[in-house]
Amino acid sequence: MAPSNWARATPLRWPSAAGAALARGWREDADRRPLWLPVGLGIGIALYFALPSEPAIWLGPAALGVGGLVAISCWRLGEHAGLRALAALAAALLIGFGVARLRTEAAAAPVLYHRIGPVRFEARVLARDAHGKGTRLLLNVERIRRLAPAATPHRVRLSVRMAPDALVPGQWVSLVAVLMPPPAPSSPGGYDFGRWAWYEGIGAVGYAYGKAKPAPAPHPETLSERWSDWLEVLRDRMTARIESVIPGPQGAIAAALITGQRGGIAPEDQAAFRDAGLAHVLAISGLHLALAGGFFFWVVRALLALIPAVALRYPIKKWAAAAALLGAGVYLLISGSGAPAVRSFIMLSVMLGAILLDRPALSMRSVALAAALILLWRPESLIAPGFQMSFAAVTGLIALAEWERAHRKESGVAPGLLGRLRRYAIGIALTSVVAGLATAPFAVFHFDRASQYGLLGNLLAIPVVGLLVMPAATAAMVLMPFGLDRLPLVVMGKGVALMLAVARSVAHLPGAAAMVAVWPQAALLVVVFGGLWIMLWRAPWRWLGLLPIAAGLIVAGLATPPDILMTQDGHDVAVRLGDGKLAFLRPPKDDYAAQSWLQRGGDARDPKQAVATPSDGVRCDSYGCVAALADGEVLAAPLRFEALDEDCARAAIVIAAMPTRHQCNGPRLVLDRFDLAKNGATAIRLGSVLDIRTVRAERGRRPWSTLPERRYKRARRSHFNKRRFNSGG
Repeated sequence: MAPSNWARATPLRWPSAAGAALARGWREDADRRPLWLPVGLGIGIALYFALPSEPAIWLGPAALGVGGLVAISCWRLGEHAGLRALAALAAALLIGFGVARLRTEAAAAPVLYHRIGPVRFEARVLARDAHGKGTRLLLNVERIRRLAPAATPHRVRLSVRMAPDALVPGQWVSLVAVLMPPPAPSSPGGYDFGRWAWYEGIGAVGYAYGKAKPAPAPHPETLSERWSDWLEVLRDRMTARIESVIPGPQGAIAAALITGQRGGIAPEDQAAFRDAGLAHVLAISGLHLALAGGFFFWVVRALLALIPAVALRYPIKKWAAAAALLGAGVYLLISGSGAPAVRSFIMLSVMLGAILLDRPALSMRSVALAAALILLWRPESLIAPGFQMSFAAVTGLIALAEWERAHRKESGVAPGLLGRLRRYAIGIALTSVVAGLATAPFAVFHFDRASQYGLLGNLLAIPVVGLLVMPAATAAMVLMPFGLDRLPLVVMGKGVALMLAVARSVAHLPGAAAMVAVWPQAALLVVVFGGLWIMLWRAPWRWLGLLPIAAGLIVAGLATPPDILMTQDGHDVAVRLGDGKLAFLRPPKDDYAAQSWLQRGGDARDPKQAVATPSDGVRCDSYGCVAALADGEVLAAPLRFEALDEDCARAAIVIAAMPTRHQCNGPRLVLDRFDLAKNGATAIRLGSVLDIRTVRAERGRRPWSTLPERRYKRARRSHFNKRRFNSGG
């Protein structure tokens, strides 16, 4: 209903008016209903990942079968549009659930469940990347001493203190290393590296002692291994060539934009791009593949148009689309074929395929088809920040393009040169605003920060990327095999220098990056639903999506952070003071967890600056720490058995780094070494009833999260064996 009709309606008639408006919107947007099928797939996948325990394997094919039957039944529903839409959505949900379950089973591989080492083993180098002062290796392992073959992880990610040039993909090396299970989240609801590692086939992480030494290959390489090694060596050579022509930090950034190897970028430059709202520029994503594909498309079509005999007789637009698809595929391989790049290539392939089939390239149906293909291929992509942010941005931009096309048809006037320039400038501003708004909820949820000047950074940098950097990069890739790449690389270096100057300038503006407390998952889901409602529908009822967005923002604003946080070993404990800031009882041992806790609370301080002092109501000695909580109760964190009796007598909450089985009965809550080893990092909200959340409960009993319980049982056996040995039993 139009606003004027709403104004004329009396409050008693508002329900009927709302119903009429919904019915009218449902009729007007009949052609947009299929766009919700990928959303149904996503709901099914999300339900699978939200389960507290892993469902039986037979539920995967069963859900697929039932979903297929429900989809077939949609054709028999005739004119019942509402029932047909519900059935289609239910079919997509079931298929999404089934695909996710089967994908988890297909990704199953041995995972290390306790720390071992130092241990020597031989492995094949799959990939390498500069990391800090050394190199991070992805290794293919066949045998590890002290592990049965069935328990040996197939892939291991290892940090080695040696230059990356000393290692070549495909090379077999011998190492002495400490290996550990993929780490669990540092706090309940935090980033789950273990889940990501499960789907990547990585069963252990660790660090090497000394340097990796060459080792003989136990067997000849397969054809696929030789192809993979050749690509990795090619990427290394291209990176070296780029950095030899473009010196300094510009060369490292230019190499990252072409080969995807970002290890050479200085941390301060990465921070500058992040704070300027330009972090997406450094990752091979839809922007880069679209620009590269667009450059191929434009050049090939322009060259063919210069030949009248060809341009007048043959579909040169389709030829250009095929060439752009081939060029983008080569760029995908050279860039390392990372998951975000593969997702972007699928999206670009759908759009270029639409040109080949005489369909609109930039349409919401193309985006929906690309999303559906990706979710069916890699359902775990749904919970990856890259997928969420890239599709949020693209969906928002397509919705903007649809609105712009409709507005242009209504105006009916072809703009002149000044009008086109003005429209280009306004277009850059609008796309930056829309993309920023679409991705902001995910940036807050995953990265706990918001770029205040992202619009300014994108307005200044994106034209440079689109008009100078990526065309020069594409030309350099084409000409590099012929040794003619110096000029385009020099041009690219100039563009990267300008882009870097923009990032540094914007990042140094006052308040460029603001830390934001992490949103509750419920708030994100409600906001995302509202955003999809606005972007996928076209009739005026789309603006009803503002209601769930407002509700989600209210939920996010009312959310309260935890009052107490502790790591799995019980050493690092943090409490929230009366001023709302988090304070560590003692200098944290786990810097990553400590930094993560602060960031998730919207606190930009360094962990060393957040250590409590006596003025904060915290007293520590060699026996442990005692802190006054915001509600007036006392928390004790003993480190030694000698402090246990006193702490248990006066504290309401005791968090002990040692076992306290049946020795501490007075406090309101007691968590000891075994509790934390079993349940992982823990967060507590104070109140009449304590709200206790643990990593174990948040992760559930899933294939990537059942390991802590096995480590807990192993730790208990080790502890009691030591007690028996010390007592002479």
